Amino acid sequence: MAPKLDTDPGSDQRGGLRHAVIINNPPIIPTFLKKWVWLIRQSEPTASITSTAPNSGAIIASRPRNGSMPQMSHSRAAPHDGRCDVNVTSAARGANERMVGSPTQSFPVDPNSGQRAQFDMHRLLGLGLLVLAACRSGIKLPETIPVTPGVLAPIPPAEAPPEAPARPAAEGGTARPALIATDWPLGQRVRAVAAEHAMVVTSHPLASDVGVDILRRGGNAVDAAVAVAFALTVVHPVAGNIGGGGFMVIRTHDDTVRALDFRETAPSGATRSMYVDSAGNVLGSSLTGHRSVGVPGTVAGLFEAHRRFGRLPWKELVAPAVGLARDGHVLDGVRSRQIAREAERLARFPASRAQFLVNGEAPPAGTRFVQPDLARTLQLIADSGPQVFYQGGIAELIVQEMAHGGGLITREDLARYRVKWRDPIAIGYRGYTIYTMPPPSGGGVTLAEILNVMEGYAPLPPFGSARLMHLQTEAMRRAYADRNAFLGDPDFVEMPLARLLSKAYAATLRANIDLQRATPSVQPRGARSEGTETTHYSVVDVDGNAVSCTTTLNNDFGSAVTVTGAGFLLNDEMDDFMTAPGKPNLFGLVQGEGNAIAPGKRMLSGMTPAIVLDSAARLFLVLGSPGGSRITTAVYQVLSNVIDQDMPLPTAIAAPRLHHQAVPDTLHLERDGFVRASIDSLEAMGHNVRIWNYKTEVNAIARAAAGWVGVADPRRGGGAAGY
Repeated sequence: MAPKLDTDPGSDQRGGLRHAVIINNPPIIPTFLKKWVWLIRQSEPTASITSTAPNSGAIIASRPRNGSMPQMSHSRAAPHDGRCDVNVTSAARGANERMVGSPTQSFPVDPNSGQRAQFDMHRLLGLGLLVLAACRSGIKLPETIPVTPGVLAPIPPAEAPPEAPARPAAEGGTARPALIATDWPLGQRVRAVAAEHAMVVTSHPLASDVGVDILRRGGNAVDAAVAVAFALTVVHPVAGNIGGGGFMVIRTHDDTVRALDFRETAPSGATRSMYVDSAGNVLGSSLTGHRSVGVPGTVAGLFEAHRRFGRLPWKELVAPAVGLARDGHVLDGVRSRQIAREAERLARFPASRAQFLVNGEAPPAGTRFVQPDLARTLQLIADSGPQVFYQGGIAELIVQEMAHGGGLITREDLARYRVKWRDPIAIGYRGYTIYTMPPPSGGGVTLAEILNVMEGYAPLPPFGSARLMHLQTEAMRRAYADRNAFLGDPDFVEMPLARLLSKAYAATLRANIDLQRATPSVQPRGARSEGTETTHYSVVDVDGNAVSCTTTLNNDFGSAVTVTGAGFLLNDEMDDFMTAPGKPNLFGLVQGEGNAIAPGKRMLSGMTPAIVLDSAARLFLVLGSPGGSRITTAVYQVLSNVIDQDMPLPTAIAAPRLHHQAVPDTLHLERDGFVRASIDSLEAMGHNVRIWNYKTEVNAIARAAAGWVGVADPRRGGGAAGY
């Protein structure tokens, strides 16, 4: 069946048709027929032709915007019975068009006139000749033609993936898969918000409202993302920050995808062994206090994103956060409990104690939370941009704080900080394309390996079955082993990325998976319980621009150090380095030499902001998650739930999750989520099962039939808003 190419409500609003000739399984298109395609497609409307033929692949020919010769891309398809079938579809583009007709024939319709666009019979005849020639040719095309340039080329699709569903991600599926426990509570708590034009999903409802207000005032998705980031600094201090760093994936309405790295860096005074004593024991100073702090990148990253893609003035984007800090906001129960859990750490530092505690305790829910020092800092950033943070008055306060507590960051470290634009990783999975971050985020490579391994199993077993959970666990185990062994900052480390991202390598990993037994991992000594704290937000605007951004302080409230006089927390990202050979970090990860500490180096991360396009290259999903080493597996499972299990987005996010990261050799299952029979089967296979409270949240936006659906993960206190 040809993919459904219906109206893209979030795309370029200027109108016009996006042309495509789709031939499923033609071996080759001769040069003269390529010219036919180009000549035929010079007028509107055009059709998409789907033809099937044995022992071949698929060609998509699309005319570029400049009207030049069409570009061809090729993918493998499932084996055929030798028939050559033709389906005709038309790909509409623009806010005022919709698709009608059967799955095999659709035409753009003007809603004002109600008249179908007429098909030119001469062009249809020409396209028919094209299909006939393609079906009769016997020469095979190469397996893969990359669709975007760059060092990290897109990952080709599997040899025989099932056809991608044409439905919107927010639709389809059942309310609750049969193998989810009957008393699973999150299925009743998840809420979806629908909107026609734009959507924002964040970890706090007030931040989502700020983002939507920016969009209503004419800002684009990047403007909204910047405003959301500053607002989260105020209302979600456990992770929202200007004292940390992060990663942002941006997709513009003209199909440009960029990846922005504003990860923290090690201070110039950092050394490889700074967190171990003379006996080789790991010290606690990588987790709490001034020596755990990396050079922050958030302010520089937000300013650079705005400089490159923003529309509204910078000051207007910071202003909502200034107001929230100056005038205060009502503390909710989620944030009150977060402060309470970390009250002991916060109380160690005078500025943090004054900022977050009342008589040594967390303020109760309902308290108006006012932060005057932070309001002044944000106003300085609004007036002067990042210069004041890295070279001006705020920089001076950071350096004074470091000197007071024995930290390493100097004026020179702050002045030297730079963000980096990087080529995103593009992962092909069952007809979809997932764009995500390359290293120093390890999330993108790890996600690619998991997806590549799982793509070889089709169809997948039912959700919640021991068979599916076993396969997912073994794919995760292998991907995380490679993450820990090979990945690091690309400016310091040579990595075998081409091999790790290849389908051929995934096939070798898949070949050594025992379908009946768990593969043992090496158990490290002294593994610690995992923690969190990052925050993720997703934004889509009326023009179809999209932002997926994850920022972090690392631990809850980062280092627990608040900059005296400035009112913001500093990160404890130095713990994301390999602090000692063979020893786990905060998230239990035992890492390799590629992530050893060095001055100016970016520490490896699990952040996995992602933007997903469907088989027609339309925006399909925007998602990401906080949660340290659990980020990547959470993002993978939501993607798989939507694509493989046909779940609507709310169900896909609320569904119980599992996690395995190679070491420690423990399969974590979300409490009360899976049926007992599946758990017993996993244990019988040799998995070391641990039941836990899974706190990673996925905040996502999905295409819907009439706009967008936003879902904030019910595991935390986030919110979605749109218009």
